[in-house]
Amino acid sequence: MLPGMPHASAPIPSVPVPPLLPGQPPIAILVDYDGTIATTDVADKILYRFIGEKYRKDDDAYDAGLVGSRTLFETQVQLLPGAPDEVVALAEAQPHDPTFPAFVTRALELEIPVEVVSDGFGFYIGPALDRLGVPNIPVVSARTSFDGKHASMEFPFGHPDCLVCGTCKRQRVLAHKAAGRTVVFIGDGESDRYAAAYSDFIFAKRLLITMCEKEGWPFTPWHDFDDVHRWLDGVIAAWRDDPAALPTRKARPFICGPEIWGPGRTDPPPRG
Repeated sequence: MLPGMPHASAPIPSVPVPPLLPGQPPIAILVDYDGTIATTDVADKILYRFIGEKYRKDDDAYDAGLVGSRTLFETQVQLLPGAPDEVVALAEAQPHDPTFPAFVTRALELEIPVEVVSDGFGFYIGPALDRLGVPNIPVVSARTSFDGKHASMEFPFGHPDCLVCGTCKRQRVLAHKAAGRTVVFIGDGESDRYAAAYSDFIFAKRLLITMCEKEGWPFTPWHDFDDVHRWLDGVIAAWRDDPAALPTRKARPFICGPEIWGPGRTDPPPRG
């Protein structure tokens, strides 16, 4: 761990962070799903389809930073159909970036871990990656279940002491940093705020660009995963010639979590 870097909780046992072995590029790549791998926000599509305008007010509050995603999802999931058929069909109909499988394949060839980190419903990610032909990679997200009468969610990757986010993307970034890797984060929106804040290199589009500009976080705009693929090949070639050419890991001050908010918080504090 770098001096002054915030402490990372131990990786969640079901998705361990692989150790960095000699000769491997010291890079990890974390990728958002909704609006990033899927080119639409699948969770939003589901909620607007089945809840409609009842969801809009809560969605606006979330985008404004007034409510946490865990609170949002725990409230809204109760309004979804208890039978999954229509919900699954809608999720399966959403478009995905066709350049993602080749990008993942190349990263894994280079022995660079790639991980999907999503603060959404989660249930549609694995099947979508299978349909795309993506090699097996970890998925860190909530778990949504349907019992025929009700839909419900569990948050196995939430922070144990901070209840603002359903999935704590921050902890995954810090865990990969603690393993000795520079963390590259790829995303598009509000749910990526805390992952981007602690990452070493950010690929941003849409709302995440606006966020990075406002916060002063350096970023690279991207269109599809071919852009990231070309960047990765260039970075690895430079690293092999000179290990110092790799973007360095940086210690980031806490901007979220129990360290500054206190334990048990469910909504973020007002933004200045």
